[in-house]
Amino acid sequence: MLHLAVLLAGWTGVFGRLISLDGLPLVWYRVMVSVPCMVAVLAVSGRLKKVPVSQLWPILGCGVLLAIHWVAFYESIKSSNVSVGVACIATSCFFTTLFNPIFGARKFSVKEVLLSFIAIAGILLIFSIDIRYRTGILWGLFSAAVYSLFAIFNIRTGKLTGQDSATMLMWELAGSLIILSVCVPLLSLLRQTSIPTPQGMDIWWLIILGSVLTIIPFLFQIIALRRLSAFTVNVTYNLEPVYSIIFAAVLFDEAREVGWSFWLGMALVIFSVIAVARSGRYSS
Repeated sequence: MLHLAVLLAGWTGVFGRLISLDGLPLVWYRVMVSVPCMVAVLAVSGRLKKVPVSQLWPILGCGVLLAIHWVAFYESIKSSNVSVGVACIATSCFFTTLFNPIFGARKFSVKEVLLSFIAIAGILLIFSIDIRYRTGILWGLFSAAVYSLFAIFNIRTGKLTGQDSATMLMWELAGSLIILSVCVPLLSLLRQTSIPTPQGMDIWWLIILGSVLTIIPFLFQIIALRRLSAFTVNVTYNLEPVYSIIFAAVLFDEAREVGWSFWLGMALVIFSVIAVARSGRYSS
């Protein structure tokens, strides 16, 4: 489930390039599609249920982190390109290593730090960072840091509430929709501009992004977080940039020259994933 989620997630960066909207409205419309889709899935399967208010707040809070992560991720792509945005996301395993001792229930691990640096070295080899993309890189690193917090708090919230993965995802998406429904109109008001609306093919790209590429990978990811540690999930997600860069190279010709550094970097990323799976710190 985790690896299928990563493969599908590899397309989200591509859709960020295809859709002409900026990061904030893009994510807003994405969750507008995702929430009713998730409600419909739960209603048809007979799994739609109420959540006590005391349990609802922490789940909505995770949704806010998810929204911030998505907005920063797409701003990274808009400020640079798909390759830069997804390459920066791979640093989430490093941020998880730093945040786990502070916010999580796990102690600092030298092994995790070493595996994190191997994965980051692989990403740097795959894509040589260009100073022209410094804004995109900063957005990408911020997105990775927020995502690591989302993974950690998602585990804690799941254990605290005992809610199933599908219910968690629905209310997390609702939390994203609530915060973005406040931020987008407010920002437009402050800037004295109209709220951007999708046009033409953007509508269809948003429908696909908000349904297939959101519901399935994140549901599988949340299920995986019940069995695996946040660090394991984040390191496995280092394969997402590999998929995204390949897709972007084919569709947008971003990687005009794929040489030895790409293959060596991809080998390091895959090695870090396998090493985590075989290590003694595999599960949560």
